[in-house]
Amino acid sequence: MSASPFRAARLAALRDEIARIETAGRAAEGAVLPFGIAEVDARLAGGGLALAALHEAAAAGPSPTDDAAVTLFLARLAARAAMMRVGGQVLWAQTRRDLFAPGLAQAGLGPERLLHAECRNDEEVLAVLEEGARHGSLAAIIGEAGRVTMPAARRLQLAAEEGGTSVLLLRRWKKLGADPLALPSAAVTRWRLAAAPSAPPPYGIDPLQGMGRARWRVMLVRQRGGPPHEWLLEAPDAEARLNLAPGSGDRPDQAGRAHRIAA
Repeated sequence: MSASPFRAARLAALRDEIARIETAGRAAEGAVLPFGIAEVDARLAGGGLALAALHEAAAAGPSPTDDAAVTLFLARLAARAAMMRVGGQVLWAQTRRDLFAPGLAQAGLGPERLLHAECRNDEEVLAVLEEGARHGSLAAIIGEAGRVTMPAARRLQLAAEEGGTSVLLLRRWKKLGADPLALPSAAVTRWRLAAAPSAPPPYGIDPLQGMGRARWRVMLVRQRGGPPHEWLLEAPDAEARLNLAPGSGDRPDQAGRAHRIAA
């Protein structure tokens, strides 16, 4: 017995409603996440980070200060992605318990937005990232891993495209001399961060009374569809905003050297 026209129309409407629920909040194809800093966004292909894509970042060296810089950098990107969605959530997958909640909150990633997955090894981290990205309900996913093979990176990129989710991969230093960005990757962008000297205190303020705002040397060592670049940015302020350090500009020559080393 064939379905009546009314019933067929009703079923089609229900299917459309289910599809809208399943894809609610997913990034549209070609959508980007701007930094909100004109000098940075102007250098990024598309005017920002591709939302439905894999992006990688690593500390410039194994020092704790560089490690903190790249961690807070990715936390800020994930927070911005979450703010673009109503009730946006971020999943953070890692093998060690070293996230500092007050620091993440200053980057805009408060506990109300953060889900945590504790994994036994890098393989589990990558599996969690892939599954979470394909689901499509999260604003962004951050995973910490050391060695990541090209096939694994390709699977993450495909999962990000399929689920419309930003996948941010924090490439950890496992041992001295083992550069986490030494091998090629399928990531759309690759970043390297280093801590830089803080801003000097305002005139008339005793330097011993407090440090200036923290600064990072942010190197875009590779991007699909554009050249590498480098900026000196100020770390998140009380309102979780990144800023270009006064008088810094971007430094394409230095970024190009980092690109040749790490791409």
